[in-house]
Amino acid sequence: MERLVVWVRRRRWTVDLPLYAVFLFLAPNWTGEVSWPVRAIPMLFLLPLLVRRRFPRAVAVLILAGALVTYTNEIWAYDRGRAELSMAVVLFTLVQRGDRRFAALTAGAILALDVTWGFSWGPQTQNPTLNVVGIIPIHFAAWALGEFFRAKQQLTVEEEKRAEAQSRAAIAEERTRIARELHDVLAHSMSVIVLNAEGAKLARHRDPEAVGRTLDTIGRTGRDALAELRRLLEVLHAGQAARSPQPTTAELRGLVEQCGRAVALEVTGDPGGLPASAALQAYRIVQEALTNMIKHAPADATGRVEVAFEPAKIRIEVTNTGGQSPPAPALPSSGRGLAGMRQRVEMYHGDLVAGPLPDGGYRVRASLVVAS
Repeated sequence: MERLVVWVRRRRWTVDLPLYAVFLFLAPNWTGEVSWPVRAIPMLFLLPLLVRRRFPRAVAVLILAGALVTYTNEIWAYDRGRAELSMAVVLFTLVQRGDRRFAALTAGAILALDVTWGFSWGPQTQNPTLNVVGIIPIHFAAWALGEFFRAKQQLTVEEEKRAEAQSRAAIAEERTRIARELHDVLAHSMSVIVLNAEGAKLARHRDPEAVGRTLDTIGRTGRDALAELRRLLEVLHAGQAARSPQPTTAELRGLVEQCGRAVALEVTGDPGGLPASAALQAYRIVQEALTNMIKHAPADATGRVEVAFEPAKIRIEVTNTGGQSPPAPALPSSGRGLAGMRQRVEMYHGDLVAGPLPDGGYRVRASLVVAS
């Protein structure tokens, strides 16, 4: 059935076939003893209807001219059915296409033709007034149908535009999400790798064993980053189905250990009923806060991560001290860290507060609402 609908939509002329059948088989009402070719001439006046969709105004003029010829000829004058129906069709077409001004002119011409017919041939009928006035509702119906189908067509176009806009918005949102994920993965992992590489370079002569442990951390961090990048690439190629598994709060301890700093972790509450998407946002917020600590805090700064799972909310707080040693050389920053955390918090109608502490440290406090 869908294939048939699509086929008909591509070949609109097929919809007119029943209409042509009505014109062809409509009962004739001709006068006089004339040959069939002469009687069939009015049918030629209807041929422009075949192209009424491509040239609505031209077809309307031709149909009105044909009706004028018909109504001024004694042989064809009483064959009003075809003429009135054809004029109603062109009036419908003009209104449907939104050409109301020309449609109004056409309606005026139709009324003039009907009045002309009424003065010329109406007195010879049994009820001349009814013959003239009774045909007008057909044209009112044609106008009303034209307005109806135009409104329906506009509604369809608006729905298609709305669907297209929603599709573009979804694509933009997905791109933003992937960009945020890439930033979180790369910023954290590269910061850990650079920090440990600098530390290994300083300790290579006095503590070779520490160098070995540091290189292990660098290798593990690099492999983890590659795994997450591979997962993001799978999302790009496979879409929604490739989004799991995602990092969860169970991996927070590994994240804290990976950063190479003295960071305490405290998790309270039961995360068992936590939505997977909320778990991912909590993980990413902690990851970004630790990344900022690695980038900007002195080497001897310590940190603390607190995550509390409450019945309707997740509370996250990541702090670090100011430390005593001078800060390490600043690592490149994209400037998207806080903006990304704010976007994640807004997704769950939560709050985010981030800023320096009196001792020179820094604190990030966030909340995610996971239940109404």
